[in-house]
Amino acid sequence: MFRALLLASAALYGLAALPAAAPAMAQTDPAALDLINRLRPSTGGSTTRGIRMPGSDVGTAAPAAPVVPAQSTTPEYIQQLNPDGGTRGIRMPGTDTGTSTPPAAVAPPPPRAAAASPRPAAPPSEIRETTAPAGVAAASLTVNFPSGSATLSPAAIAAIAPLGRALNDPALAPFRFRIEGHTDTVGDSALNAALSKRRAEAVRDYLIRQYNVAPVRLEAVGLGESQLLIATPDQVPEQRNRRVQVLNLGS
Repeated sequence: MFRALLLASAALYGLAALPAAAPAMAQTDPAALDLINRLRPSTGGSTTRGIRMPGSDVGTAAPAAPVVPAQSTTPEYIQQLNPDGGTRGIRMPGTDTGTSTPPAAVAPPPPRAAAASPRPAAPPSEIRETTAPAGVAAASLTVNFPSGSATLSPAAIAAIAPLGRALNDPALAPFRFRIEGHTDTVGDSALNAALSKRRAEAVRDYLIRQYNVAPVRLEAVGLGESQLLIATPDQVPEQRNRRVQVLNLGS
């Protein structure tokens, strides 16, 4: 009876629902679900199943077929073709002078297959989603900061919220992540690198403080303008290059 009253009181004040709030919210948040799918590593099987590499079946390979000399007219070759020792149907050189059949013309080699046409280059309008290495689960976020500042704006906090919920989801809980700061080409490159690092640290610290993400799961680096998502000349204010990129580092 006392236990039932205790559970009813906890439910009344919302205490019983607190532990499951973060994962449940992530599962009903489209933005968080999208990040979970992007940051979760692929679980595909091996790509070499069913392919036998040279030397993988030592001692079980079929014996090579015996090599038979081409166009040989020696007695040994005649006996191989006629196990009974006869030579019926085999014309020896010089037996029919003047009537021997001329050697068959050598067939020309088959025409060489045309080389495969090169793959067309991607159209200039095609934009990459991240600058992560191939095979690494990653996502880019547009996190707005005041010019020259690493202070999180209200818009930046709103952009980080789905990431905080995604990192607390059981699908991503076993993994560590790198938070990268990126800038456009406006300003000095060294200053951009330092500013991007402070911004990445601000995002990491907010996730730790506000969403209780374990500090050991997050590292922050600043890459400045060294990995542009959209290639531009110097001093071009490209909004898509001012971003925070999150990479899955594994468990």
